[in-house]
Amino acid sequence: MEIIVSGYAYPTIAEETLKLWLKDMTFLNLFSYGVTGEGEITDLADEQLIEMSRNAGVQPLMVLTPMDSQGMFSDVLAAQLLENRQAQTALIENLLSLIRRKGLAGIDFDFEFIPEKNKDQYVELVRQTRERLHEEGYYVTVALAPKVSAQQQGSIYPGHDYPGMGEAADYVLLMTYEWGYMYGPPMAVSPINQVRRVLDYGVSAIPREKILLGMPYYGYDWKLPFIKGESKAEKLSPHTAWRRAENQGVEVVYDQLSQAPYYTYYDGEGLSHVVWFEDERSLRAKLALIEEYGLAGAAYWNIMDYGAENSAALHSLYEVKKI
Repeated sequence: MEIIVSGYAYPTIAEETLKLWLKDMTFLNLFSYGVTGEGEITDLADEQLIEMSRNAGVQPLMVLTPMDSQGMFSDVLAAQLLENRQAQTALIENLLSLIRRKGLAGIDFDFEFIPEKNKDQYVELVRQTRERLHEEGYYVTVALAPKVSAQQQGSIYPGHDYPGMGEAADYVLLMTYEWGYMYGPPMAVSPINQVRRVLDYGVSAIPREKILLGMPYYGYDWKLPFIKGESKAEKLSPHTAWRRAENQGVEVVYDQLSQAPYYTYYDGEGLSHVVWFEDERSLRAKLALIEEYGLAGAAYWNIMDYGAENSAALHSLYEVKKI
């Protein structure tokens, strides 16, 4: 079975790391370009990444994010843009000009924390962008929060319309990760039982052949006990997580419910830690859902670290589509 594989990268990615990932990718998502409330675009120093992706037969996509000066997603900025038709018209033309100039393959919208009142306007922006960009053969994709129902409440869910985006975009990434997160209690980043809940709703609202399954490639180390509002986990790569387990001389346990590995250890100060991460088993378990649900493929957040276990899991199940 042939699938689409995309991955998100910052311009600071190591050249060797990117080379290793590109052989297993269809799209490279360049994170990220900024946008103003008037539809102007903040450029990204990603020329080397674009050249490398093109040379590897991978399609580079610009990722557009409405972020404030602190690098945080801004619902205020997003609303300013989405409530201004003139700004949206300017944005679409600016996008087209930039895509042409830099030799990109299209755009990936990543607007998070969208107010519910702007839900339909966001769909319309993506739809209009796709109509305009399709005239010149470019792609339009969108990243969506991991919803399990249309009425799901919370700051990241109401502004993302699954059926609307399923019609408006070429591909839709479901961000099926961050159950275990930096400021939350210890648990698997992407527990497969929760991923299934998102996919069950996702395929009921979006054409299966448009869905990309979000794939985390990282883990977290929590100091215990977890204290809400105070604790902050350390983010780490799968390789670092394995090396830490080896250095501590502890056993890695595989949790069957979440289909993810974890372990506990004591640091030099005698404090207890728990680490949840990804390995070849957990990656393969999630990748297998693509065929089971009939999805288009996978999208990795993010590809700043490389491990051969992911490539092994991927190629044990699929071939990677090149466009």
